[in-house]
Amino acid sequence: MGPEAFADQFDVSRETLTRLMAYQALLGRWQQRINLVGPATLDAFWHRHAADSAQILALAGDKGGVWLDLGSGGGFPGLIVALLLQPHDGHVHLVESDGRKAVFLQTVIREVGAPATVHNQRAEALAAAAPDFLVDVNVISARALAPLPELLGLIFPFFNSSTVALLHKGASWQDELTQAQQSWMIGVEAHASQTHDASRILQINHLARRKGGVLEY
Repeated sequence: MGPEAFADQFDVSRETLTRLMAYQALLGRWQQRINLVGPATLDAFWHRHAADSAQILALAGDKGGVWLDLGSGGGFPGLIVALLLQPHDGHVHLVESDGRKAVFLQTVIREVGAPATVHNQRAEALAAAAPDFLVDVNVISARALAPLPELLGLIFPFFNSSTVALLHKGASWQDELTQAQQSWMIGVEAHASQTHDASRILQINHLARRKGGVLEY
């Protein structure tokens, strides 16, 4: 897949595609200094990273205004989502604890004009600080951050009755879900990935922690 095929598949404007191509160029330059993505995947940017990220937008429906992206790394899916949301006045909060990766994300935001904010801290620290913007977050995303049982613990402080979480999971998603259900009550739909046959996007609409026979919301 190249940029034109990506634009056709996701109905992307020429202006947005230009921004995405600038992002790709920055990723390639910074990858020479810090490990942002698997080196073997850099040449497959449009399929492996851009399309893999963009596919979750359709699952957000009308909830896609303000996003919280945990463990943003090189910007997937958060920066891709931010650029695609730009014509719709969306905003993405990118949470990344690695200082070098946070600087990269800030550089992309500045140079391509992405509607996003970087929080250079761990998700646990952000939850403890409880900044005001969290009340407006209605979509949480994460890709390749942690096994599902651990990941649910990270998103739980940000989750409320109007939140949806869209989580990229690989081939072990069923085992992870089975393990997670021992400690969590999860309202979940597993959507086939458009980019990896064995992978799924887990859409979590309800989440409660099982604690001593009681559900904690």
